Amino acid sequence: MVIQIYDSRVRAVRDFIPSRDGKVSIYVCGPTVQSTPHIGHLRSALIYDLWTRWFIHRGYQVTLIRNVTDIDDKVLAFASEDEPWWARAYRIETEFSRLYTTMGVLPPAYEPRTSGHIQHSQLLIKRLIHRGHAYVATDGSGDVYFDVASWRDYGSLTRQGPDDVLGIDESSSVAKRDSRDFALWKGAKTAEPDSASWPSPWGAGRPGWHIQCSAMSRRYLGPVFDIHGGGLDLRFPHHENELAQSVAAGDQFARYWVHNGLVTTSGQKMSKSLDNSISADALLQQVGPAALRYYLLSAHYRSALDYHPQALTDAAAALARVSAFQRRARPHVATMHTAAGLPEGFANALDDDLNAPAALAFLHDHTRAGNAALDHGDLSSAADEHRFVSAMLSVLGLADDALDATTHDSIGSTVAAVVDILLTHRANARDARDFDTADRIRDELATVGITIDDTASGTSWRKS
Repeated sequence: MVIQIYDSRVRAVRDFIPSRDGKVSIYVCGPTVQSTPHIGHLRSALIYDLWTRWFIHRGYQVTLIRNVTDIDDKVLAFASEDEPWWARAYRIETEFSRLYTTMGVLPPAYEPRTSGHIQHSQLLIKRLIHRGHAYVATDGSGDVYFDVASWRDYGSLTRQGPDDVLGIDESSSVAKRDSRDFALWKGAKTAEPDSASWPSPWGAGRPGWHIQCSAMSRRYLGPVFDIHGGGLDLRFPHHENELAQSVAAGDQFARYWVHNGLVTTSGQKMSKSLDNSISADALLQQVGPAALRYYLLSAHYRSALDYHPQALTDAAAALARVSAFQRRARPHVATMHTAAGLPEGFANALDDDLNAPAALAFLHDHTRAGNAALDHGDLSSAADEHRFVSAMLSVLGLADDALDATTHDSIGSTVAAVVDILLTHRANARDARDFDTADRIRDELATVGITIDDTASGTSWRKS
């Protein structure tokens, strides 16, 4: 089956046909590193991680570029005398990197910073001025603006007409010819540190937000690439402006546009400005990376995911059931000649615009089938299902945590080892017909949330 992608620009599902055979190029808008990451940031990273994993599984060579916006109005606003903007940006960037690693996010081919690509932004601005689509402000500010009126296709990404687009830029400068015009270059301001500006033909300053991504995507992927991804909140004005300035500069730019839904709380977008964001680190302390990853992939990527604690608990329980089957079936896998590869239904689900909820449903279908096979002593079928489940977990980025559904860390591993020791003592007690001791071990484990399952094929345990 051909991979199908919902293209936000045409608002329809399209067959994915790469610009180069066997290769996929993806640019994803990464974080603006002004403050610590919340789970909304993680969801976006995990979605494009799953896209990457699925393309790789389908035999493509993937080049994913995920930028870091380390110089911006928001970054400067959070800086202080004790922690300059560049130091804070680097510290926050390392927090993101650590969380990506913890969550099993594959590293991008490259992760460029805005501050390292000032010249690339300037070259693109020069090209726009030369082509008549940008102008230098006449008020001596050193600002350079994109001339929206010069580009007839402006608004094509979000299907807005000229009258629908008013005052889109954060700047209200009287030097703008049109309220819709947006800043390509921001002249240095006296209130900002000298380290936050660079020399340019128009005076000292820094790139505007939108030109940064156009410049970096072009630098690493060229004038045309396959997929541009990012959060739904970036469609306008950020991605609309990227598209306009890149095509106006003579590039084809992105062939497919992919936008992920946001994480919400009580129906509101999660953000620092609304003071409703939930720290990713805080949730990881509660459930661990596997359960959090499962939860963030549990809704279709284009849908909003409304956070509530019970959903996170349910995700941990669902993954625990899969883990319990893995442990239960593992002793029989090595002795059986079993099937390999992915179940067809699972693969079809991910081919269909990365339908992760449907894929997870197949994961649980095969988990139930495997448990039923073990209950009936059908060890060959159980081993087959074990291999299927393992393959699905690998694609979903959950394989490393399959043995412990709640955490990567040493605590989880220690708990599993202790439970296995107690089960050995229980088995010895049962063999000696010391059923009082065996029952006491079972009951004591139950008090701490460990359920023992005795079947004809052996004993297993799971977190209840």
